[in-house]
Formats: sequence, structure tokens, C-alpha cells
Amino acid sequence: MRLRSVGMGEGGTPLVLLHGLFGQAQNFAGVQRALAASRRVLALDLRNHGASPHDAEMSYPAMAADVAETLAAEGATPAILLGHSMGGKVAMTLALTRPDLVARLVVVDIAPVDYPPAFRPYAEAMLALPLTPGLTRRQADAGLAAAIPSPGVRGFLLQNLDLGGAVPAWRNGLAQTAAALSVIEAAPPCPDGAGYPGATLIMAGETSDYIRAEHRPLFRTLFPAARFATVKGAGHWVHAERPEGFLAALGAFLD
Repeated sequence: MRLRSVGMGEGGTPLVLLHGLFGQAQNFAGVQRALAASRRVLALDLRNHGASPHDAEMSYPAMAADVAETLAAEGATPAILLGHSMGGKVAMTLALTRPDLVARLVVVDIAPVDYPPAFRPYAEAMLALPLTPGLTRRQADAGLAAAIPSPGVRGFLLQNLDLGGAVPAWRNGLAQTAAALSVIEAAPPCPDGAGYPGATLIMAGETSDYIRAEHRPLFRTLFPAARFATVKGAGHWVHAERPEGFLAALGAFLD
């Protein structure tokens, strides 16, 4: 699948940004502009997200193959691959299966392990929202509030809601994504003996529990050149919550 790509900057080894679950390329807009001052930076919409095509298949090998196809079409290989959350699992999958396409790897606040179903209430609330003509963003926000107390999370999710048509609609493949949550929550498949030997940065948010001390041996097995960084004051959405710290940790790795 050819994915929607948003490009900025030029020169150097391309840096490719992969968003997390229910996200899209524009989530990286601020940091992409900063990074594009010194290199070519591509932000992709993964399948069933943003403006990319929809499909029932949501496995990590399928999503990694999408990225490989898109980078080949963009003439952007090998690339520095950066993935946050679900996008981090996609990035790890591509690095482990097609290391020739990945010049360096950056994994942001996710580990190659199974996670509990924390996002299922979000999907259920989004699917249950009545998409009636005339729906306003304020009404949609109120409709999600009981199931999703955090205003920040509701705002993040509502970026996917298109209110410009005669009838409101989710622009992402919400039904397909919701049906595939058990696959998305699971660890990406790791072929026996697989490993990515290239330079790797594992970046965690200080207040997030997505990356734990017990995950480090697995990271080192799969990514023997891995180094670890923690962004102070950041939770799971590291690049959005502490962009300066995110850029500083990334810059130190790239330099």
C-alpha cells in the first residue's frame, strides 16, 4: 500500500516519522519543521490513519511493507526510521525484516512486547458517537467525555473527525482499526534469530510506563547497538508533551 507522505526539507539521509495509534502525520508537524531545517523529513500516515487507504489487514508485517513500498516510491532509502508507539512497532518490524532499508532506528516510548487493551474504550466511544448532521466539535467532545475523561486525549482523537461534509465522518479507518486492536496491542512478530545491527535509540517519557527496566534485555537482544534516553517531564506522547527534550535527545543521537 502506498501511504500518504508529508515531506519537508532536503538533503542528508531522509528521516521518516511514524505516528502512533489513532494518530496521523500532522501530529509531528512542529518537530518536523524543526528537523527539516537540516535534512529531508517525511511524515507518513499509516494504513487506516490520516489520509492513507483503508484495509482490514492491520498486522505489523503488512504495515512495515507499506512503509517499505512508500519509501521506495519516494526515493528515500535507506532512511533513519523513527516510530512512536504503534509506529515504533512498525519501525522495529521493518528494521528486523529489511535492515537494508534502515540507516538508523529510533523507537519512541514502546517496547516489542504485548500491551493491555488500554485503547479499546477510546475506539468504543468513537464508534458510539452519533454522527448526525450539524454535529459540532464541542458536541462531539461532550459525547466522548464520559468514556474519555482527559480533554487532551479527546482533542487528539477528534483530529480524526471530519465535520466539513453534509454528514460528519471519521476520516480514518476507525472500524478496521477497532477490529484489529488485539493485533495492534500484541508484540510485533520477531523471526527466529532476527536482529537489527544498526545504531538504535530507545527514547522513553519519564512519566510513562510503556518502557520498563525489564524490557531492556529484549531490546538488547534484538537491537544490540541500542542506547537509551529518557525525556524529562514527558509522558507517552513524548514529542507533543516535551518537544524540546524530544528534539535534544534525537539531535544528540543523529549527531
